[in-house]
Amino acid sequence: MSNIPTELRYASTHEWVRSEGDGVFTVGITEHAQDLLGDMVFVDLPDVGDAVVTGDDCAVAESVKAASDIYAPITGEVIEVNSLLENSPELVNSDAFGEGWMFKIQAEDPAEVEGLMDAEAYGASIDDD
Repeated sequence: MSNIPTELRYASTHEWVRSEGDGVFTVGITEHAQDLLGDMVFVDLPDVGDAVVTGDDCAVAESVKAASDIYAPITGEVIEVNSLLENSPELVNSDAFGEGWMFKIQAEDPAEVEGLMDAEAYGASIDDD
């Protein structure tokens, strides 16, 4: 069973979202997603300043098994990317909810996050996989 922190919100496409305050949200992929993908070899992140819309593919995680699109869980503007992943993509595997975060979004509507799943709902959704 994957680790599913209760303080985060989750998209059905396996992204997690953490509020940093002032409408800023950190985004990454869940432990479950990285388990499915396997060892990361490259992460293609969006550019700072990119406008993203919920459900749009905005990044790519490449592993030894496959390349997988990462989707924007909320609408807004990318204000920061995790530059550590450029040389250390394995952080997504070793610390999916910490140092392996991918990018930060300034949300157009911070309330949109409330429409994402809580930990219990996300856990139930991956149990159905």
